[in-house]
Amino acid sequence: MTELLTAAQMRAIEAAAIASGEVTGLELMERAGAGVVAAVLEEWPALAEGAQRAVVLCGPGNNGGDGFVVARLLKERGWAVEVFLYGTPEKMPPDARVNHERWLGMGEVLPLPSVDGYRPPNWLTNAGVIVDALFGIGLTRPLTGAALDVGAWCFHQVGAYRRRIVAIDVPSGLCADSGRLLGADGLGFRADLTVTFHTPKRGHLLAEGPFACGRVRVVDIGIEGAIDFEALPDGHILVEEPAVLDVEPGSFDFDALAKGRASHKYSHGHAFILSGLSGRGGAARLSARGALRIGAGVVTLGCPHEAIPENAARLDAVMLRPLADAEALAKALEDRRINALCLGPALGTGAREAALVQTALAAGRALVLDADALTILSQRADLFAALHDDCVLTPHAGEFARLFPDIAEKLAAPATKGPAYSKVDATREAAKRAGCVVLFKGPDTVIATPDGRCAINSAQYDRAAPWLATAGSGDVLAGFIAGLLARAFSPFDAACTGAWLNVECARAFGPGLIAEDLPDQLPVVFRSLGV
Repeated sequence: MTELLTAAQMRAIEAAAIASGEVTGLELMERAGAGVVAAVLEEWPALAEGAQRAVVLCGPGNNGGDGFVVARLLKERGWAVEVFLYGTPEKMPPDARVNHERWLGMGEVLPLPSVDGYRPPNWLTNAGVIVDALFGIGLTRPLTGAALDVGAWCFHQVGAYRRRIVAIDVPSGLCADSGRLLGADGLGFRADLTVTFHTPKRGHLLAEGPFACGRVRVVDIGIEGAIDFEALPDGHILVEEPAVLDVEPGSFDFDALAKGRASHKYSHGHAFILSGLSGRGGAARLSARGALRIGAGVVTLGCPHEAIPENAARLDAVMLRPLADAEALAKALEDRRINALCLGPALGTGAREAALVQTALAAGRALVLDADALTILSQRADLFAALHDDCVLTPHAGEFARLFPDIAEKLAAPATKGPAYSKVDATREAAKRAGCVVLFKGPDTVIATPDGRCAINSAQYDRAAPWLATAGSGDVLAGFIAGLLARAFSPFDAACTGAWLNVECARAFGPGLIAEDLPDQLPVVFRSLGV
């Protein structure tokens, strides 16, 4: 697990390091600038050969100070460097002003001019590298004036001119906490490489962040010893990164997935999956296969009597049970070995199905509610009120909007100031209202508990798996979570682990994936984890 910081938390960490005497602000700025240069040369090794041309755009804060360090270090390498300042040096923070003066000993600083996007000036089009050091993580308002003009050009035209855009911390215009581009027009810098410090920030992974950031590199600036997460504002959240998890699983108890030799099937739990009517059982079968593959000792599919033949033709290791109505479900749940349920995939949304949801909630067992079950909850306030802390809700964006319309409206509203309302904020608020774990799906899946604990499962950058956007993948995820609940994982850990494994299965298979492939990739993923 990697701690994913807000802008306020990062500033607090830096301030604590400086106050402790561990490092000075100027030293941090020098390390940051050197880290940016090293990251650029590592990303594009050809730039280390011979003189290059660079434009460095500096802003009025410490991000601009980092930019002056980058300009100086590139100049020392023999590069031709032009520096433009948005703002006035008199208003810059002391450390940034010192680096402004240091640069003046090597070259001039020009005021950042406005840019006509249709006829960009030579200083932009002739530069091999453009460094965006305008605002960084501290931005709380939309870009205006010349900063907006240049940002819009970079956003729309950079591909045509094949410039390399490097952002320091975050592309200017992007909210570091929400990943949203500030302003009604949604315009800002779009980078090829974003170099940030110490840890990733939320905005690198949420919303438009991955699109705007290009590729993210994290630079160590030597302040690990200064972290006191308990003292930081806003709490903290976690981000699953495969490079970290493969070595250090954190709260992912992968060892718990290995079955002991003396165990019997019921010691690994009994997951009960409810299916829809005849002809609508495919989604529940995907969930059942997911629950079985992830290690539930027994999986039973409950379905109407007339659907037994079609399910029997497609399932072998999964048990079948005729289930006509809520009364039959209550009778089935007299078996206390059933310790996890999954309702929703292609279940239906009529009175019969609402009664099934009501009975499942009343049973008090660990429960995954997905798809049609979420629609039922959005229509029945009494059932929503019956949610308990062993439930996991797994909505996609449309289902989330039906369940939490006011929260979704806040999330969809234009981001006019920062920190902007984020998917993390929305999921935390939803989980608190529901009183249970909420897993808000997407390439930036967010999982939250009612008390504010939160994680992001990011399927972006090197971990992108766009082929996971296929019908049925969410049904498999629901089954993964139900199977983990059956194996006594907590609702939060089951949701986090299931979401992470769902992406890893997609990555293991690759393009051409269909939902049926996901459960069968679990053994491959488990072997790679040493399970």
